[in-house]
Amino acid sequence: MLDLHGACIIGQSGGPTAVINASIYGAICAALESENITKVLGASHGIVGVLKDDLYYLNIEEEEELRLLLNTPSSELGSCRYKMADPDTDDTDYKRILEVFQKYDVRFFFYNGGNDSMDTCEKISRYMSKVGYDCNVIGIPKTIDNDLAITDHCPGYGSAAKYIATTCMEVFKDTQVYDTGSITVIEIMGRHAGWLTAASALAGYYGAGPDLIYLPEVDFDMDKFISDVSELYKANNNVLVAVSEGIHDKNGVFISEYGANKSSKDAFGHTQLGGLAAILASAIKEKTGAKVRGIELSLLQRCASHLASKTDLDEAVLAGRMAVEAAAAGITGQMVAFERSNIDGKYHCNAKLIPLKSVANLEKKVPLEWINESKNGVTSDFIDYALPLIQGEPKRVLENSLPRFARLKKRPVPPLPKEIK
Repeated sequence: MLDLHGACIIGQSGGPTAVINASIYGAICAALESENITKVLGASHGIVGVLKDDLYYLNIEEEEELRLLLNTPSSELGSCRYKMADPDTDDTDYKRILEVFQKYDVRFFFYNGGNDSMDTCEKISRYMSKVGYDCNVIGIPKTIDNDLAITDHCPGYGSAAKYIATTCMEVFKDTQVYDTGSITVIEIMGRHAGWLTAASALAGYYGAGPDLIYLPEVDFDMDKFISDVSELYKANNNVLVAVSEGIHDKNGVFISEYGANKSSKDAFGHTQLGGLAAILASAIKEKTGAKVRGIELSLLQRCASHLASKTDLDEAVLAGRMAVEAAAAGITGQMVAFERSNIDGKYHCNAKLIPLKSVANLEKKVPLEWINESKNGVTSDFIDYALPLIQGEPKRVLENSLPRFARLKKRPVPPLPKEIK
């Protein structure tokens, strides 16, 4: 382990969460306290900002504005979805990153993101090692999807799960208002892993949740779905359904792709999902003739900081702080991860480090044994897993009864001269 001294760059990538800025706050605070870190820089829009030499000075921000990052959703430094080639195949981007790192004497790099971001982090770490440039690289996890491998859970999931559960409870109450029956389908984020959709079961645990829950971990059968809904509608006159956007048929085709533009993909080749609730609502309407409504929560589930979990917020800060402390101690090529324990009957979270190469591009799915035999709900094992993660109410800073978000100055670092770009 090398005792490095130099500047650090902190970046955010992928989809935001209600607490991703809390991780950045933890990282900034730890960096400002570290004797090894000389400057704290932020990358504008993740790795794209590094490539463009578009950086901010974070060490000159006002202390109170930095603290307000705990109150602020989204990715305050700006995010991106940029696919980097393997450095052994094409090292163009990596040469540019090295150039920027050398200019500012960057010896510490922290990247806050999900699966694809950890892949980027691992590639940068590997390249720096290959060319002999001493730079400690640590990944800071985040994702509302909760699908990062090895770690028990991810910062961002607890708050999103709390939003899902709360919203489902509120929608449930609304569906019970009229004397005429209705069927409501709520579409929830989750491409291959159903952790978020499963969180709707927390609402049912308290008597006001979905009657049916469909996750992408198992194949979706449209005929069985319509049968499930029809039977409940006849019996109860009202049905609430929670479905993951990533549910697919036995051939692996996303249900949301039925009749959709399949060529719409992001930088990582992921099909752009959405519109599932409307597709299912239409199918149910055709078969039952009932009053049917499709609801797509979309971005609301990842930006609802007003329903953030204090447990999630505190753990997000912990992840950012631990990443910096580990790098300053000479560790590189790792990601902060969580493991849970039970102390005196109470949930406890322990932070640890795991190799980036063991988590990059891998997905953790809801265990099949946590899905019921009918494949339209989850078991109590999921409730026991998720309930501790949504606990606590953060103290919210308000301004005229509206949330007061951070207002960072984001003073730019002078870019490289044009002749060497």
